[in-house]
Amino acid sequence: RSVMACSWIAAVLFADVVNASSDDFRVQFDIETESGADSFIVKVHRDWAPLGAERFKELVESGFYDDTRFFRVIPSFMVQFGLSGDPAMSAKWRAKTIKDEPVKESNKPGYITFAKTGAPNSRTTQLFINYINNARLDGMGFAPFGEVEGDGMSVVKQIYNCGESPNQGKIQSQGNAYLDTSFPKLSKIVKARVLPIKDEI
Repeated sequence: RSVMACSWIAAVLFADVVNASSDDFRVQFDIETESGADSFIVKVHRDWAPLGAERFKELVESGFYDDTRFFRVIPSFMVQFGLSGDPAMSAKWRAKTIKDEPVKESNKPGYITFAKTGAPNSRTTQLFINYINNARLDGMGFAPFGEVEGDGMSVVKQIYNCGESPNQGKIQSQGNAYLDTSFPKLSKIVKARVLPIKDEI
């Protein structure tokens, strides 16, 4: 009986591990920089920030990030993206805010987080990847939901440094037409896609 009980407990624990890991997923970003075409992968930990993880997956699967630009790049801080190149798409998502949630992980280098305003529950589509340890953001409610895997940050750091010159209001109203004319060197996301779950058992 004790052997059977132990086997049952082991099976339950194993199932819990499998279920927990199955909640995580990976997203590949195919990008273009001045160095050429490249890619990096973000591993999403749903338990870090479930609402943020779910919104991110929804946006990726809808194609929202395809053919968009990295429009705010501060090497001593972070790189920001997540405004559509299509003004109609931006307008569609602007009001679809998600609620704030507890910050369970710190904003470490390579961690990805939703941007937000100072207002409560203001996250929508914009994201940033931390270039450095930005733990000071933790107390401001910026909740990471994933991390750039492997040596992916070497790719992220090739993103064109445009500073904060692009005007976010004009991006939302004019999209890529404004960015490609005024800031032709910006690095771009060609496509973002959720990768199939690998069977690691």
